[in-house]
Amino acid sequence: MTDTKITLTESEMPTTWYNLIADLAEPPPPPLHPGTHEPIGPDDLAPLFPMALIGQEVSTERYIDIPGEVLDVYRLWRPSPLYRARRLEAALETPARIYYKYEGVSPAGSHKPNTAVPQAYYNAAEGVRKLTTETGAGQWGSALAFAAGQFGLDCEVWQVRASWDQKPYRRVMMEVWGAEVHPSPSDLTEAGRKILSEDPDSPGSLGIAISEAVEAALADESTKYSLGSVLNHVLMHQTIIGEEALLQLAKVGDTPDLLIGCTGGGSNFGGLSFPFLRERLAGKNDVIIRCVEPAACPSLTKGEYRYDFGDTIGMTPLIKMHTLGHDFVPDPIHAGGLRYHGMSSLVSHLYEMGLLEAEAIDQTECFDAAITFARSEGIIPAPEPTHALASTIREAARCRETGEEKVILTAMCGHGHFDLASYETYLAGELVDYDHPDAKIAEAMERVPVVG
Repeated sequence: MTDTKITLTESEMPTTWYNLIADLAEPPPPPLHPGTHEPIGPDDLAPLFPMALIGQEVSTERYIDIPGEVLDVYRLWRPSPLYRARRLEAALETPARIYYKYEGVSPAGSHKPNTAVPQAYYNAAEGVRKLTTETGAGQWGSALAFAAGQFGLDCEVWQVRASWDQKPYRRVMMEVWGAEVHPSPSDLTEAGRKILSEDPDSPGSLGIAISEAVEAALADESTKYSLGSVLNHVLMHQTIIGEEALLQLAKVGDTPDLLIGCTGGGSNFGGLSFPFLRERLAGKNDVIIRCVEPAACPSLTKGEYRYDFGDTIGMTPLIKMHTLGHDFVPDPIHAGGLRYHGMSSLVSHLYEMGLLEAEAIDQTECFDAAITFARSEGIIPAPEPTHALASTIREAARCRETGEEKVILTAMCGHGHFDLASYETYLAGELVDYDHPDAKIAEAMERVPVVG
């Protein structure tokens, strides 16, 4: 009988990150300078990032050693557990075997410290004194606040206004770890003031918050900017999730037929899936890999694949990605971490290559899945992974109908202890679904730069 909880010892924890780009026949298109539309170089990124991270961003090495100082902090919660969801299987009456990799055991309650810790380490090693960043649901901001404190850095966070209002205890969590937190859009930056002049009641977006954090970083030579998703080095840091999951499944002799992860910018999804995709490319498995995104923010399923800015104001390099338009302001759904206009360039590239599939699901179905999961497995999920859970439950129902004993692996990237207001709304029957209309996407595409 397979164990319900599958663990690794500290000595079994992986000591390298995996760089998927090394195994791709064709690398993703390079970021472009917003003015010249030519590929950017290290000097273009140096005002924002330390050179060590810039080197990782463009690296073609298959494995990057994890520094000892980073491993020391990782050991506060890693290796994280892999669970066989036996009670969920029983509740669904499915023959499928369902596993979930649980990242809610980290100090911040999510997968985000997997990259926040190395980003803080590399910045501190190069003499940086302060980090700025944005945050949607607050998971990334709290992770960076925690990590910055581990290496003696100051931290300033712009939190999307909709999440600032919905999740006040995320802000308190960041402040406990020493961060300074502002609602975005704010009157502290030119970018924020511009948005507020156009819409004083703007709910904000990750794109707007990025503009504010980038502007603040560029104004101070001792400050750098830190991003919690989208970029190659961020997804690479997260691959410790998938590397551990491979080892854990090997202990019980199972291999997934289907891997499901929620996708906003792509870091949690890439962290779990990329090591399994490496094995598939090497002919060692036949896993189907599925991205699940909100119907209100469907960058993969409805967005266009083209170069666009990573922020709203247009301060970042142009990135080839699936985008809804850089000035996209999403409806205030509760999965704040998935409310981003663009998908990771690398995930978008894999989707274009046909290596991934994608679907979009409404938030009421996702919360239905969350309640089923919480009442069987006991863990209250963050709103983001409920999207992967909803897809998992759909698949388990198909297996119940067909009798197929499919092995499903999903990413439980964080707990929902600071998201209970969203559950209160759901339980009161007041949760509303949003579907981002095609007409709005077409309108936004008219303002996306034309490249080539």
